[in-house]
Amino acid sequence: MEKRRIIQVEEKVEPKLLIPLSLQHMFAMFGASVLVPIIFNINPAVVLLMNGIGTLLFILITKGKAPAYLGSSFAFLGPAGIVISQWGYPFALGGFIVVGFALCVLSLIIYKFGVKWIDVVLPAAAMGPVVALIGLELAKTAAETGGVVSTSPDVPIEPKNVLVFLVTLAVAVLGNVLFRKFFAVIPILIAIVAGYITALFAKVITISDLSKAVHVPFFHMPNFQLPQFKIEAIIMILPVILVLASEHIGHQIVTSKIVDRDLLKNPGLHRSLLADGISTMLSGFVGSVPTTTYGENIGVMAMTKVYSVQVIAGAAIISILSAFIGPVAELIRTIPGPVIGGISFLLYGTIGASGIRVMVDGQVDYSRSRNLVLTSVIFITGLSGVTLQFGKVTLTGMVLSSIVGMGLSLLFYAFEKLHMMNDQQ
Repeated sequence: MEKRRIIQVEEKVEPKLLIPLSLQHMFAMFGASVLVPIIFNINPAVVLLMNGIGTLLFILITKGKAPAYLGSSFAFLGPAGIVISQWGYPFALGGFIVVGFALCVLSLIIYKFGVKWIDVVLPAAAMGPVVALIGLELAKTAAETGGVVSTSPDVPIEPKNVLVFLVTLAVAVLGNVLFRKFFAVIPILIAIVAGYITALFAKVITISDLSKAVHVPFFHMPNFQLPQFKIEAIIMILPVILVLASEHIGHQIVTSKIVDRDLLKNPGLHRSLLADGISTMLSGFVGSVPTTTYGENIGVMAMTKVYSVQVIAGAAIISILSAFIGPVAELIRTIPGPVIGGISFLLYGTIGASGIRVMVDGQVDYSRSRNLVLTSVIFITGLSGVTLQFGKVTLTGMVLSSIVGMGLSLLFYAFEKLHMMNDQQ
């Protein structure tokens, strides 16, 4: 039986594979990453530029040992939207810089005190469902982006969107189990191409759309903006650090499981957090949006078994170039929602399955009541839609469930030290 070859983190990739593999990563993150600047009503070109630069910095700071692509963070949408409406986007940039600096400070604290506390505050019975929720809570988003779920009763589901979504998803699924050799490592890219062609035939996009994209000026300069600082805006945005820290730890743990290495120890959680913080700060100084490690690209690695940081760096360089080359940026921008949704549908499910793997690899014993309670409460908190409001910051989904999981884990740890747990017998 032929087993798919794993391309490890430090492994070099032959040139004929490097470009398609890099494009695969670029396309996987594109839809979600440009959505944030569109919501903020800024030019996505500067975001593509800083995503690429941030990713290269991440690779440099983590010594090329942690494969991760940095894309636009959704965690800031709520508080930053309020700041923008009240004072303007430059004041949101000031808040982004302060949050990035706070992440750098947190990384120094972790460097000083280590990561053993993670096993106490988030044991496998808690971390497994938290990681799973990273993908599961995005399932509806993938379906809505793909046009197979109506966003409101007044918006009908278009059959042509469903067709493109299903073709994209089918090629991705079948490609992962049927493709061999060269094609076995680029099933996501092939699925995107198949979905794009189907979208042309189904007239989800038109030849006119392609013509407009190709005929834009070749050289395009991103629109840079300078930040401004206001204490009220900073206070409004700063609590997002809770979201970013939880998300980052979850992503690093699930990536560790995928590449079969403990990235929290080597290169270290302090290095990856530091890189994330510096990238977010730099983005704030030039008018971009905060960055974060991306679940879509983690999903690509899980599906293709290609973990090489060389490929991630290639995707980052393509992102940087596309920020300046007008036709490239516009062509990528024409990728329709049903194609992005079809790919995301599978990738988010893969992340959910990785959370289950955390519990399996951790040999969680569910005959112990503490483990059963931890997993149950975390799952139901994350999927129930329960929210907690702290000022302008809303905690819900994976972030709220991880905070609840940490609280319960610490409580159970204290009970165990006091010999009060009934499953210690």
